[in-house]
Amino acid sequence: MKDTDIKRLLYTNLLCIFSVFLSIFIPSFFLDNFSILETHLVWLGTCSAFVTGANLLLYLVVKPNVSSKRSSLSHKVARVVRCWLYFLASCFFLHIIFVLYGAPLMELVLETFLFAVVLSTFTTVPCLCLLGPNLKAWLRVFSRNGVTSVWENSLQITTVSSFIGAWLGAFPIPLDWERPWQGTQELTGCQGEQSHSRGEGIK
Repeated sequence: MKDTDIKRLLYTNLLCIFSVFLSIFIPSFFLDNFSILETHLVWLGTCSAFVTGANLLLYLVVKPNVSSKRSSLSHKVARVVRCWLYFLASCFFLHIIFVLYGAPLMELVLETFLFAVVLSTFTTVPCLCLLGPNLKAWLRVFSRNGVTSVWENSLQITTVSSFIGAWLGAFPIPLDWERPWQGTQELTGCQGEQSHSRGEGIK
């Protein structure tokens, strides 16, 4: 049974990775001049949608944590609504954390929020798919010895790795703040004016 779960978990992770690649190539067929760098906001939203859809589809097909209790339609609808509320709450919570860690409060709000959405997609969505909106189960899985299955172990590793990767990706940014790829339009304009004035001085 454990070997079967490992194979299913491997296929699930591979398909999630494949959904990220799909989010890179598929929008280019429908949007003109689509690229990760030039239209990064569109790609962030597309990537989040593709990964969320892949997670929902895979967990509905694989069903790693099937409950023996039958629930009514109203209970299922309430569960879905709670899951969406948990996801939105995690997006706003991460947005606040990013602002507290130095992200602009009034500028680049959409960029910061979409980054929070992407991080929630890789952390909160798998938790909701596997554990549901059950905070006790979340605390059990992320406690020291609370993992009871291969799926929960993968969930723990994926979530922690996503947060560490997000921090490591943002940590070096201030080190190259004066580089050309970190400059804003105003900084570029100032540099252009300085080079122009220098050219006139030489003449």
